[in-house]
Order: sequence, then C-alpha cells, then structure tokens
Amino acid sequence: MQIIDAQIHLWNEGTVVPPHRTTPYLTDEAIADMDAAGVTGAIIHPPSWDPHSNELAIAAVKAHPERFAILGRIPLDEPDKRPLIETWLQQPGMLGLRYTFLKPHMKSWPHDGTMDWLWPAAERLGIPIALLAGDFLPLVGQIAERHPRLKLIVDHFGVRRLNVDDAAFVTIPEVVALARHPNIAVKVTGGPQYVSDSYPFNSLTPHYKAIYDAFGPRRMFWGTDITRMPCTWRECVTAFTEHQTWIPAADLPLIMGRGIADWLGWQRKWD
Repeated sequence: MQIIDAQIHLWNEGTVVPPHRTTPYLTDEAIADMDAAGVTGAIIHPPSWDPHSNELAIAAVKAHPERFAILGRIPLDEPDKRPLIETWLQQPGMLGLRYTFLKPHMKSWPHDGTMDWLWPAAERLGIPIALLAGDFLPLVGQIAERHPRLKLIVDHFGVRRLNVDDAAFVTIPEVVALARHPNIAVKVTGGPQYVSDSYPFNSLTPHYKAIYDAFGPRRMFWGTDITRMPCTWRECVTAFTEHQTWIPAADLPLIMGRGIADWLGWQRKWD
C-alpha cells in the first residue's frame, strides 16, 4: 500500500508558528523520515512563516518528483499577485492552494470580500483549495454550493484550533454537515496534537468514524503535519493502520493516500 501524507511543511527560515518544531525542516531530512516511516509521498504545504517556502517546495519536487507534490499559496493581500493563478498549475508539482488565516489581520478574509475573486477563478481553472476552516465551517458550505466544480478541503478535522479533546472537536457536527456537498473533502491530519491521550490515540476513533461515515473513504485523507506531532511519523502511521481496525481493508488505501491523490489530480503509478 502506498502511503501519502496529506500535509507536511518544509522551511528554512522565519519565526515558526507553535507548536511546530523551531528548527528548519528541509527536504533531505523529510525524505529520510518518510523512508523510516514507510511513507511513500507527501503533500507539501509551504508555511506562511517562511517567505521562500513556495520556492523550497518546488525545489523538493524537482529533486524528488515521485515523493512530493504541493498545495501552494498566492498572497491574498497583494492584488497584483492575482494573475499568478492563471498559470499556477504549470509549476512543478503544484496541485492547488492552501490558506490558514493564522495572523489577526487575516481572520476576516473569508468573510470581508478579500477572497471573493479566488473562488470563481479556482473553479474555472480546476484548482483545489485547502482551508484551515474551523472558525467558518458554514461559510465553506456556502462557497461549495455557489461553486459546485470547485474542490475544497477542510484541514485538520475542522477542529477549533489551540484546544484539545472535546473542546477541539466541538465542531465535528458542523464538519459532518458539509458532507452533503460532493465537492468538499476532509483531511484527518494533526490528530495526535488535538488529544490528551498517548499512542495509539484511541480518543480519535469516534472522530475518525464520524468523518468516515459522513464523507466516505474517497473524501477522507490521512496525514500528519509531522513537525508538530507528539510522536514519530511511524507511530502516526501505525496508530491508524494498525489500531483503527474497524476500517474495511479495501478502504484503507484510499484514506492513506489514493483518495487525496485522486482529489488533487496527482498522477502516480499505483501498486
């Protein structure tokens, strides 16, 4: 089974957003860690704190095209950069876009018109968009309904950031409600950091089941966000593949990689 991690970051500079590790995480280390964990490929999300992270991700793809693909970022507060979207997918390994809204001045962007140009442009060009959307999940549904050919991904179970256990996953009913939109998928990434129990993080099971029951295996994407995990990459893998035994064997390869590759259009050779 090929395993594709739905979210990792590579960076070389900048002030890191906690709880990620504070030292740079570069291509060679990521490849070594993936090999040790049995991870075939990974979707790079260039982090906002490194101004050159898009270029770093492209360099990683050029060096290892079979191992990496990218969800990049066009600056939303720089209108002169909007034309970049027209040729966005022509960059090596670039499969879409991803936005996080981590800084205070970004919080209003989904609501205040800043992103209104993005949705129809991405829909027209077939560019998927991933969103750290735990604070505006109903709006994601409205966007999906207005733009039915736009593929959207809700990051990290749609949790309420900076919380753990029930306080983090209080949004699950809102996330499940989005499943009626066939153009919305969910990344079940970052889970171990949102719960207080240790490996194999059994408290995540009801949340995995809720997403699986609502979205199915083709719209549920496993991953780690490895540089902020409280465990090894291999433990992130086995906590799911060996301890979520309720998942049908035929569905596991979809959740562990095939599903997100298909959703993003990452053309790969499959076993």
